[in-house]
This record gives sequence, structure tokens and C-alpha cells, in this order.
Amino acid sequence: MSDLYAKLAALLGPKGCTTDAAIIAPHLKEWRGRYQGSTPFLAMPANTEEIAALVRLCAQAGAAITTQGGNTGLVGGQIPQGEVLLSTTRMNRIRAIDAGNDSLIAEAGVVLAAVQQAAADSGRRFPLSLASEGSATIGGLISTNAGGVHVMRYGMMREQVLGLEVVLADGCVLHGLKGLRKDNTGYDLKQIFVGAEGTLGIVTAACLRLVPIPAVTEMAMASVRSPGHALALLHRLKAATGAVSAFEMMNRLGVDLTVKNVASMRDPLPGAALLILTEFEAAHALGLRDAIESALAAALEAGEIENALIAENSSQARDFWALREAMSAGHKPEGAQISHDISVPVSQTPAFLDRARERVDAICPDVRIVAFGHMGDGNIHYTLIAPPGAEAGAFPREALTQAVFETAAALGGSISAEHGIGIARKADLTRFKDAESLSLMRAIKRTLDPANVMNPRVLIA
Repeated sequence: MSDLYAKLAALLGPKGCTTDAAIIAPHLKEWRGRYQGSTPFLAMPANTEEIAALVRLCAQAGAAITTQGGNTGLVGGQIPQGEVLLSTTRMNRIRAIDAGNDSLIAEAGVVLAAVQQAAADSGRRFPLSLASEGSATIGGLISTNAGGVHVMRYGMMREQVLGLEVVLADGCVLHGLKGLRKDNTGYDLKQIFVGAEGTLGIVTAACLRLVPIPAVTEMAMASVRSPGHALALLHRLKAATGAVSAFEMMNRLGVDLTVKNVASMRDPLPGAALLILTEFEAAHALGLRDAIESALAAALEAGEIENALIAENSSQARDFWALREAMSAGHKPEGAQISHDISVPVSQTPAFLDRARERVDAICPDVRIVAFGHMGDGNIHYTLIAPPGAEAGAFPREALTQAVFETAAALGGSISAEHGIGIARKADLTRFKDAESLSLMRAIKRTLDPANVMNPRVLIA
């Protein structure tokens, strides 16, 4: 490693390589404190050519690489365990904006908020939005195929990628930054790297699609008695307005803990079993507010909702979103817990919530359930918290997790909707993914990274 470090230091210069423990330390700990790593040194290349040269040197030395963006991942894949740590933070340029093509090219280390701002400055919008947008980077979002709150209208990160530039495991560069919507010339190679969690190559830049800025946005918060009523409300609002861009669910315990543990949070509809936050976007305001009000009135008459509020100004709309985005912080202080990121067909969300509760209650009576998330696209963040006063060692984590995953799988769902597999769910992937898919994934890994240089501990065994 000392010989490799000397070569990399000469390649990258004083800003590009370090063994300083104080500089490295923040990169070795996941933000929730669940994973702690180690690395012989931190490499911070400034451009694609430097990354390609670095990869070639590491491959020659037999040294594996873990790539890290904003260190916002939730499944441990960005935390090295002895590998060379490559940070993309210096790869932070917006290379080009083509407003006429509704696209821009951003390097891997550009944070999501900067891409959103660059799009806005050009009179466009980049539609991906999530709580960590001030620190999550484009490379990481692509490598994990991030989701966020607007998936039901705009799709996952996969749908935002028009082209990619990728450094492969042998140091060669895949030059694929075309801004094409149509390119029917064989395999769509860029999609192999989206969601691959850095195991097949290092994304260095991406051509991203942009969309028009909506002329008007409306927000509504409704209280409902059950997930079944929430599902009925979703379909009513979609049919009545054609403008639903987000449909977020928060259960009672999740709201209560957020109000308790996060400063300045307020419950807009106290006592509701479920709160539903709906965002609407349209090209013009004409008739949208009336359509929303009429649909909510009809939902109230049909018994689908108990009460509803429509944000009267941008400040109230921000307050609605702030409650939803603070959900994770709200239950974090509550002791031993297990977080799950499952998805099921949208039609099966009520069944999942009912059956999962029955399963986990049978295993751990008095377990506390925080269920929230993107009900509009079938993605539920399902956190189980140990009963008050229970000893952490007595909390049956594995049995509860398998019950949740089995419930989702039985309904045609997935054990990971948007957070990825990383190291946290690697064993579970082998259990719940079909054998044919696993075989193909391993074959692709062997072909593109035969020496297992790229993020070797992550995703696929």
C-alpha cells in the first residue's frame, strides 16, 4: 500500500490524496452511526482522467476501491473496510446545460441541490427531490437508483439519466454522455450502472433530463382512518385532477414522535390515524384549486377522509413537507429499532400494512411501528422500535426483519425500494431474489470486474 500511495500522491497532488486521520474520519462513519470503516488512505481525484489512472494503478496493485459521494447512503455500501476510499467531492462541475434539449451534464460529485439550482437558472427543473438533497451527490444517486418524493410523476433516478460517463474496472472510460431520448443501437449500457452501487464501474458524469417548472403547486393534508381509505383517496385525487405529483403517508406514532423529538414541528391534524400529504403540480392554475376542493369534499362525503387542509401559502406548504421530511429524525432517538425500505404494488399497500402488523405483533408484542413514505408509488418506510423499557439485546431483530420481508415478497414486493442493498441487505438479497436474476447479476459482475476491484463487499456475493 505504501508504494501505491506514493504513486497516487504523485498522480493526484497534495489536494488529491491524504493519510491525515482528521480529514479521513468523517468519511469512515455513516451518518446514523451504524457503520464504521477503515481505509489506508483517501483519494480525491479532480477529473475523469485522474480516476481512470487511479483505477489502473489500484488494479495493478490488487487493491480494491470503495467509491463515496455525499456519504448519505443508508445500507453501508459507501463505507470502506480496508479498501482504498475514493471520494468524488472534487468532481463538482456542471459541465454543460442545453435548455433546448431539456438536459444538463453534471459530474459525479455535484450535490443534488446544485443540479436543481442549475436547472432552475436555465428555466427548467430537475425533478428528483429527497431529504438529503443538500449533501447527496449525483454519482451516489445514480449508483443507488435513488427515488424520493416525486417518483409517481417523474420516476426513479434511472428515468432521469440520458447518458453516463463511467470509468470501468480496467481504467477504460465509457464515453456515453449523449443527450438522446431515442437511441436504438443495441444494449442500453448506461442502465447497467444505474443501481449497481459502484460494483461495476465508477460513474464520473451524467447527462440528466430536465422538465418544465410547474406554474402552480398546491399542497393538501388529509386525515384518514385506514390505509384502504388512503388508497381510495389516491385514486380519487388522481382521477379528479390529473396533477398529483406526490402522495405521502405518515402513521400516528410517526407523527407523534416527530412532534416530540424535532424542534418546531407541529401536528396539523391531531388524532388522525394516518396523515396523507398530497402535492399537485400543473402548468396553469385555472381550475386546479377548485378540482382539489371538489375532490376532497367528495372524499369527505364518501367517508374516505375525516378532515383536510389545503396550504394557503408557501410557508404552510413548507410546514407540511417539513413534517414528512423529519420522520426519520423523529424516531431516531427512541431506542433500539430496525428500518425497512420495502415496496409492493400500490394496490397492495393496505394489505402489507395490515399483514405486517399482525406478523410483527405476534413476534414482539407491544413493538412500536412507524410507517411512512411514498404510498403513491408503493414504497413504505417501515421502522420497528423496541417496546419502551425493553433491553436492546432482547429485541428480535432478525425475526422481525424476515417477517417484514416475507410479507412484502408474498404480495409481489421488494425488500429494497430505493435505499439499495449495500452490505446491510446482501444476505437477504440472496434469499429473496430469484436464482436466474442472481446468476445474471454475477455474470455481469465477473465480465466487467473480473478481479473484483469495484466495491467488492457490496450488493452481490
